[in-house]
Formats: sequence, structure tokens, C-alpha cells
Amino acid sequence: MAGKVKIDNAVLKRHQARQTERKLDVRAKRTYYVIVCEGEKTEPNYFEGLKKALPPGVLQTCQIDIHGIGDNTLSLVRKAKKIKKSIEEDSGRVVDKLWVVFDRDSFTPESFNNAILSCQHSRPKIHCAWSNEAFELWYLLHFHFFNTAISRGDYKSLIEKALRPHLGKAYRYRKNSEEMYSILEKYGNQEQAIQWAGNLVNQHAGNKNFATHNPCTMIYQLVEELIVMQKTK
Repeated sequence: MAGKVKIDNAVLKRHQARQTERKLDVRAKRTYYVIVCEGEKTEPNYFEGLKKALPPGVLQTCQIDIHGIGDNTLSLVRKAKKIKKSIEEDSGRVVDKLWVVFDRDSFTPESFNNAILSCQHSRPKIHCAWSNEAFELWYLLHFHFFNTAISRGDYKSLIEKALRPHLGKAYRYRKNSEEMYSILEKYGNQEQAIQWAGNLVNQHAGNKNFATHNPCTMIYQLVEELIVMQKTK
């Protein structure tokens, strides 16, 4: 019986070092998305649900980090820039796509418009997935097309109306639910929501007063970008 071949310790260390370098090199080449959300729960929970639904092949070539800040409009944009800078300085990696996610809510038209323009004029550009008036408009578009103004107080009842045929009369919408992505994926129509959201954007083409774009949401652009990666893996 042949004896075991002893491998020199120095050789083992070199091999381990090369393996570590390869892993770091693969990590560095992954497309790096950072999504910074106004809300601390609602939007991050939705995007975490989307991330979990992506096939493993996507996450091997793409890293998606999601941050819930609990801040709004211009201050959110400023914090997003700081997060990007901190990540790049600490890790030595480049953030390929920085997205901010926020709503019109009750903020002044000026602050809402300025936040969007700040994203557009940033170099490199910050991608902005804003909603007017609220993020929940994106949920509703999975079931119906809405092209008349919706107040924030109406979203809850409209979501419940859309989902009770599937989840029962006792269903109550919870704003911070961790299941909304999976619920919408199961009972709603994501492809139709993307199309309808695009139709709303087209209705406001040429109008730079974004605060008057009600209803409207740009969430579909971020969702579409992420699910396109899913289809290519």
C-alpha cells in the first residue's frame, strides 16, 4: 500500500492564497447594486423578497445590497452618496449601480422635484425609483390600471380589495409585511404592472414638474432591470 504523499506546508499556503485571490477576484467582478430606500421596512422588505426569488446564478454574478434609511427626498440622496463612498473606500470595490427609492408622500413639490433632479444631475448618475404618491401604487398595478390621482389614505383599502378574493375577507394589508413580494408574485401580474407603470410615465412625458405626476411610479424600472438578469441566467 502506497504511503501518503506529504505536501510541503509552503506549497499548501501558496495554494490557499491563490484560492483566496480567485474568490476575491470573482467577488470584485460581480455587478454591484446598492439600493437605498426611504422607508426602513416596506421597500427594503419588498426588494429583499425579490432578491430571494432570483435564481442562484444571478447572485453569483451580481451583488445586491439593500438599505432602509428612514429618511426622505434630498437628505436620502445625500445619505445614499455617503453610503456609496463608504462602501467603495472600505472594500475597494466600485458600486456599479446606485438606486434610491422614495415617495412623494406629503413632502413639498420643491423638495420632491429637487431630489429627482439631484439624482439626474449627479455624476455618476444616481438611479431614482420614485413614486407619487406612495410605493404601494406599484402593488396596485399588479391588479388594475390606475390613471387618476390616488391619495395616500386610499392605498390600504385598494390593496385589500385586490387581494381579498385570493386571501380571504379577513385579509388586512400590513405596510411592513415581509411577504408582499411573494404575494404579488403569486396572485398579481408583474409583467402587466411593468407595462402599466410605463404607460403612466408616458402620460406625463415632457412634464418636468414630477410632483404633479399622480399617479406615477418608477419602481418598475428597477424591478425590470433585476428580473431581466433572472431571465438571462
